[in-house]
Amino acid sequence: MADGKNKIVWNEKDRKFETEDKEAYLEYEMRGDGGKVMDITHTYVPPSKRGLGLAAHLCVAAFTHARNHSCSVVPTCSYVSDTFLPRNPDWNSIVHKEDGGSSSTI
Repeated sequence: MADGKNKIVWNEKDRKFETEDKEAYLEYEMRGDGGKVMDITHTYVPPSKRGLGLAAHLCVAAFTHARNHSCSVVPTCSYVSDTFLPRNPDWNSIVHKEDGGSSSTI
């Protein structure tokens, strides 16, 4: 899916990962201390491009970017939390835990 118009690019200024034609995109916000938490808020693929796996490619680009920059991810977007992560459980290791550390051993 990295061919021409479906290549995923990082638009840092607008906080998006998007196809080169800007029609499909994933929006995020940086949070936390030093901006080390990427909150993925929205994923959009136009009807004409659905069924090509673009939403998953956008997610892989965002999760790879987060991992490479030592960030965790908050999957606010329902596509990410309900579809992408269940299909790609390997990415769960960088999902942000908001339990305040309650997972510590006793």
